[in-house]
Amino acid sequence: MQHVVVFAEQRQGQTRKVTFELVSEARKLADRLGGKACAVVLGAGGAELAAQLEGYPLDVIYVTEDRDVDAFVLDPIVDYVEAAVRLAGPSLILIPNTLSGRDVAGRLSARLRAGIVADVVEVRVEDDGAVVCVSPKLGGALTTQCALLPAEHGIVTIRPSAFAVTPSAGNAQVVALAKPAKSYAAAIERDVEEGAGELALEEAPVVVAGGRGLGGPEPFEALLKPLARVLGGAVGASRAAADAGWVPYNLQIGQTGKTVTPKLYVAVGISGAIQHKVGMRASGTIVAINKDAAAPIGEFSDLLVIGDAFRIVPELTKLIETAKG
Repeated sequence: MQHVVVFAEQRQGQTRKVTFELVSEARKLADRLGGKACAVVLGAGGAELAAQLEGYPLDVIYVTEDRDVDAFVLDPIVDYVEAAVRLAGPSLILIPNTLSGRDVAGRLSARLRAGIVADVVEVRVEDDGAVVCVSPKLGGALTTQCALLPAEHGIVTIRPSAFAVTPSAGNAQVVALAKPAKSYAAAIERDVEEGAGELALEEAPVVVAGGRGLGGPEPFEALLKPLARVLGGAVGASRAAADAGWVPYNLQIGQTGKTVTPKLYVAVGISGAIQHKVGMRASGTIVAINKDAAAPIGEFSDLLVIGDAFRIVPELTKLIETAKG
């Protein structure tokens, strides 16, 4: 492995923060490997995202706006990413650890006969050239280190919010990818995006999350949403709240949910079990509101407010609104 290739998931020119995290990290890894940092942008709006990526220290951006990418399930994406990797040469391939990203990574692993490490939060290149991947297991209670064996290609799926975004002036060469000479069978008839129009948890600078202590679904709408709105953030939840059916699973934060790294994380009625902690512990400032002074979340919060959330949160919302006014 000499170069680094990033698969940049996007739709209509819009992408997740993880894309910019990966292209930022690609430069560091490519310098250690002694190769180029590359990105692959596919589908309608690809040129728009490629223009954004020119503000990052990449050497090559492979692009196509082929309509097949958006019209068919995964196969065109895998074809194009494989073609870009073969153009780049021996490569370490970075892919977001998302639902579609994991599918793409698995198929590429079979096609390229490449080793794969999933759900990684740190990648480093040792002095001997070995690529070591760090991945948390068992809800963060255990950390594993896996080294990719020396090979032409290696694949790593990266957990969103694992790396910092560090834009800098780039001078990337934009290369158009040739359309594969093949047809596809599995077409996409309709896309349904749950929670469309709301700020995504992974992108939100502030997250207000609720747990079992709220007692039901109503407080998420009446209590947490107003606070999230005045703070310019999004609402999340613990697994207990999602399992109870109080909120959809796309709001779940934790080991089996989403990982978030907001500047401010407000946990309301959340005990702070290890499964939840692993999904939000990298937040900038953690504020917990809980009536139980012995709740585990107090051990890793920057501020623990002990009291009735149903009295505290509305007053806090009013104070913030007044201060903003």
